[in-house]
Amino acid sequence: MPKVMVIGAGAVAQVTVCKLARRPDLFPEIVVASRTLAKCQALAERYPQARIIPEGVNADNVPELIALIQKHKPALVLNLALPYQDLPIMDACLETGTDYLDTASYEPPDLPLYEYKYQWAYQDRYTQAGITAVLGIGFDPGVTNAFVAYAANHFFDEIHYLDIVDCNAGNHGRPFATNFNLEINLREITQTGRYYENGQLIEVPPLSIAQDVRFPDIGIRKAYLIFHEELESLAKHFPTLRRARFWMTFSEQYLMHLRAFVNAGLTRIDPIDYEGCKVVPIKFLQKLLPDPASLAPDYKGWVSIGVQLRGLYQGQPRTAYLYTNIRHEWAYQDCGSQAVAYTAGVPPAIAAELIVTGVWKKPGVWNVEQLPPEPLLEKLPAAGLPWKAVIDYPPDFIDVPE
Repeated sequence: MPKVMVIGAGAVAQVTVCKLARRPDLFPEIVVASRTLAKCQALAERYPQARIIPEGVNADNVPELIALIQKHKPALVLNLALPYQDLPIMDACLETGTDYLDTASYEPPDLPLYEYKYQWAYQDRYTQAGITAVLGIGFDPGVTNAFVAYAANHFFDEIHYLDIVDCNAGNHGRPFATNFNLEINLREITQTGRYYENGQLIEVPPLSIAQDVRFPDIGIRKAYLIFHEELESLAKHFPTLRRARFWMTFSEQYLMHLRAFVNAGLTRIDPIDYEGCKVVPIKFLQKLLPDPASLAPDYKGWVSIGVQLRGLYQGQPRTAYLYTNIRHEWAYQDCGSQAVAYTAGVPPAIAAELIVTGVWKKPGVWNVEQLPPEPLLEKLPAAGLPWKAVIDYPPDFIDVPE
């Protein structure tokens, strides 16, 4: 079987490597490349049963990426670096004829705005090169997209309303920390809220809309409307949708710290001058706060992520709720991870298997909902992410109109 390359060595990449390392029959060699070589070396030492080759790389530098890919000739590059680096890595894969996947859509470094248009523009070139790119194969985006596609295949003739609901009810014991890269996390949350309704993209002030959502095993939590990139692709690929929204829960303590950071200017992404040095406030803040991977040993409690759908089946109204619940303690026991990174890191490992075995090998650039969802969802439970589908869920789960 072919060699694969993982670019990135953060909390999510550590989970993906954990899963890949357990399948030497499929992945006999795994190159792990990052700007921080020591993290790659640590992964090689953690999984001695696998042949992990650590490498240093600047994922912003296309010639450097090309040289590294040409050196190792992987069949697939798993981009688990930052969203700013999606395009350089896609360029390097195009130049070398290498299949590609990532977990988050491209975001310009100087503009906190996720849009797939930058990556969709590669469609013709990837098709002509005969290589596959799978975009956004984490959990949300990723499994949530597959949930919608699966529901469209099995439960609905038309889907009219979509609400993606994400709750982290865990406690890590720190005053404030983010569950993945702080810069990406805070840029995502503080950007303008957006959702789709009747073919229009509606914009609202950040965190200005909230409502109570009932989560299985957790109970009712206040969830806030934010924009997430899968809304853009799902609204495009399921034209019967009348509305598509994304909801995420935050504790009051989290929001209190976030407001303080915003008010102090610490979430700014533009450089400021400090005693003759250029400093980006959000990058400085990231250095002061805990590394997301360090939260895992003390994290306790549930994470619940799913999609709530309303539409028609055989002419009759129907609702469906597809979701995964996992505890932080389970993720730590399996891969030494906290559950948020675990939910994002397991799906790329499954997708890698589907691509290298030809199941998802399809020249071009694809969002997850454009590929068969059943092979992914069939493998999720054994990989550590069980999921359920509830048909005709109670109406108090979320306020979705007829």
